Amino acid sequence: MSAGPQVRPQVAEDLPWLRELYASTRALELEGVAWPEAAKRAFLDQQFELQRTHFESFYAAARFLAVLSPEGEAIGRYIVLEKAPEHLIVDIALFPQWRGRGLGSALIRQSLDLADRQGAEIGLHVLKHNSGALRLYLRLGFKIVGDEGAHWRMRCSTDAPESSK
Repeated sequence: MSAGPQVRPQVAEDLPWLRELYASTRALELEGVAWPEAAKRAFLDQQFELQRTHFESFYAAARFLAVLSPEGEAIGRYIVLEKAPEHLIVDIALFPQWRGRGLGSALIRQSLDLADRQGAEIGLHVLKHNSGALRLYLRLGFKIVGDEGAHWRMRCSTDAPESSK
C-alpha cells in the first residue's frame, strides 16, 4: 500500500478554498432548488460557517487536515478525532475532480491502521442519501450500528477485513 495522500494542518488562510470545497459537497443537493444564484451562495456561506463553528467547538481535539495533491495543491479536507476507545472520522471531503481516485480510501485506511495500533475502534456518520460514501465505508469494513435520522452511524472494529488494510 502506498503512503497515501499528503496532509498538513489546516490554517486560517485555507478558509476560501474550504468554503468552495463545502459548496462542492452540496452542489447536487442545490441543483434542483429554484433559488437565485446569490441566494444559493448566501445559504452555502451560512451553512459553511455553521458547520465550521460546530466542528471547531464540538471536536476541538480533532486533527483538522488539508489534503494535498502530489503538487501540493489543497484538494480536500479530513477531520479526525483520534481518542480511544473510539476514533471518529468527523468529515472527509474532496473536490469533485479528485473523487473516485482512492484518496478517501487511503486516508481512511491510515486512520484504521492507527486505530488498530491503539486498540481502538473507529466510527463515523454518513448521510443516508450519500450512496457513494456508504459503499466506500462498507467496503472498508464499516458496519451500520445506528439510525440517527438523516444519518447512519457506522463503526469499524480494528479487525477490519484484510482487503481493507
